[in-house]
Amino acid sequence: MKIILLEDVKNLGTIGDVVKVSDGYARNMLLPKKMAMIANEKNMKQLEINKKKMAKEHAENLEQATIQAELISSKTVKFESKAGEGGKLFGSVTSKDLAEALKEQHGIDVDKRKIQLDSSIKNAGETSVDIKLFPGVTASLKVIIEADE
Repeated sequence: MKIILLEDVKNLGTIGDVVKVSDGYARNMLLPKKMAMIANEKNMKQLEINKKKMAKEHAENLEQATIQAELISSKTVKFESKAGEGGKLFGSVTSKDLAEALKEQHGIDVDKRKIQLDSSIKNAGETSVDIKLFPGVTASLKVIIEADE
């Protein structure tokens, strides 16, 4: 099925791209979430009309993401967690915890899926976590986890 992307989709394309995907992926994932629309004749004509508008919106979103990245990079998030010997935590700090703490401590709302954690943080100390805000725009958040013994 040919579709027109309305949002940037990882490993698929960017806004305005016409791509071919499986019928199930389009019907079950992209179309219901309004991430794409079917690439029929009417929609293709509408896409040509909207290209300039989409380019302007893309530039505005890029500018906002850059400003937010600078703001996030200047912030530090602190946690207190129970830990055993050697600073190993009883539990872990996940991307969801980081998103909630960033909102609580600094009033910055970030989607947990944009936080790039290979695995949850399981040791006390200081670490840096990348947050991908927009394609090509990544912020680095400083995270401090203090051991509460």
